[in-house]
Amino acid sequence: MQPRIPRQSAGEQGGRRPDGADGDARFSAELASVVSGARRRAVRDGDRQVDTAHLLHSLLEYDPEARSVLGDGPQLARLLGYLVQRSIGYGLRWQSTVEDSGAVPVVTEAAGFSPLAAAAMEYAGARAARRGAVRACGVDLLAALVVDPQARAVEVLARAAVDPRTVLARVENHFEPTS
Repeated sequence: MQPRIPRQSAGEQGGRRPDGADGDARFSAELASVVSGARRRAVRDGDRQVDTAHLLHSLLEYDPEARSVLGDGPQLARLLGYLVQRSIGYGLRWQSTVEDSGAVPVVTEAAGFSPLAAAAMEYAGARAARRGAVRACGVDLLAALVVDPQARAVEVLARAAVDPRTVLARVENHFEPTS
């Protein structure tokens, strides 16, 4: 039986992938850890590709700054609960399907990513560049994950009663100068 996601070669196991977004110099070290964690989660879940829900789960796990933008309390706990249930509950219907709304053209060839996840990674990089940053951070990715209403990350947020527009507003406030 062939594995659904190709295994990492010995050269890739050092934390950098030559063809994937997590080896991209446009992304911070923290964001590279998020992407690596999302890849591991996809393999563990038996999914063919890393999707936006994998990225959201990994982002909340590895990036305290992105987690703080979402806020603390019962809403965050509920969100993490839905993400954990992905492999044992409602997320099972996503297995063997490709996350693609058709609304956003795919602008990258990131191996192992759903079209929406690849587009989110590109959007995060472009967003960082627009604000003058050299590298995208987790908060840039958080904003990118909520812009397409068809994204699985948006569905998870909705189930946890987190409004994507509110998340976007919090991201914008996060980067505003506090002078």
